[in-house]
Amino acid sequence: MLRLTRVWLLWRRPPAAGVPAKNLGLRKVASGVSPPGSASPRAVNIFDRDLKRKQKNWAARQPEPRKFDYLKEEVGSRIADRVYDIARKPLESFSKQTLQKMLCLHWVNDLPRALEQIHYVLKPDGVFLGAMFGGDTLYELRCSLQLAETEREGGFSPHVSPFTAVNDLGHLLGRAGFNTLTVDTDEIQVNYPGMFELMEDLQGMGESNCAWNRKALLHRNTMLAAAAVYGEMYRNEDGSVPATYQIYYMIGWKYHDSQARPAERGSATVSFGELGKINSLMSQEKKSQ
Repeated sequence: MLRLTRVWLLWRRPPAAGVPAKNLGLRKVASGVSPPGSASPRAVNIFDRDLKRKQKNWAARQPEPRKFDYLKEEVGSRIADRVYDIARKPLESFSKQTLQKMLCLHWVNDLPRALEQIHYVLKPDGVFLGAMFGGDTLYELRCSLQLAETEREGGFSPHVSPFTAVNDLGHLLGRAGFNTLTVDTDEIQVNYPGMFELMEDLQGMGESNCAWNRKALLHRNTMLAAAAVYGEMYRNEDGSVPATYQIYYMIGWKYHDSQARPAERGSATVSFGELGKINSLMSQEKKSQ
């Protein structure tokens, strides 16, 4: 697990080389759901997509929007490692098309439909690589807010958006038509001076809660109590507080006749009980040749 330290105010990430300044302005946020009239009837309306678009555009208009990209850059480097692993295949068998989605699918209302659309646009033998936040993301913040709000207000509301479970993700990818699935999880822990700096960074990333059932306002006393609980329960030795981001990485292929397929049932020539004798069996086969 990688630990990143977020140095508040003193640290500034320089602009990425080769990125024109004009590209750091207002950005359009593309919805992962299908156009009106073609959405899946099984879709649920959890997130306010108009609000999320406003949050993302507000974050893009800030004076230094790229200083909040440290998490995306880390996840992007890990996605690149997976692309490199795939690219080590022989060129003649490598995918004709690769499609990537990084840290945006967790805001999609109709995730099954979005995965189906991704599968549809891929060419045969094309590969999809994705990364999205997992269910344990920001569990420290979630617990601190719930405890403080329960103590101060007699109950709590959801302040951290819901996330997909990892066992559901594999099922959704398979149902969308992907083959040779790989789903793995990872954690990135970032240290902040305190809870309020964490929340300000989340706002700068455009990752504030946009669920319809969110509570619009938290009382000042509740926020102060949550910051105290956060520090008391999770504080590091140096006084900083950690925030955990769980990341799901997924790889799925669109079917093609050239892809490897499992052997037919009953075609095995060696049983599991003979695996301990594999060396002797191989030497006998060599002698027979």
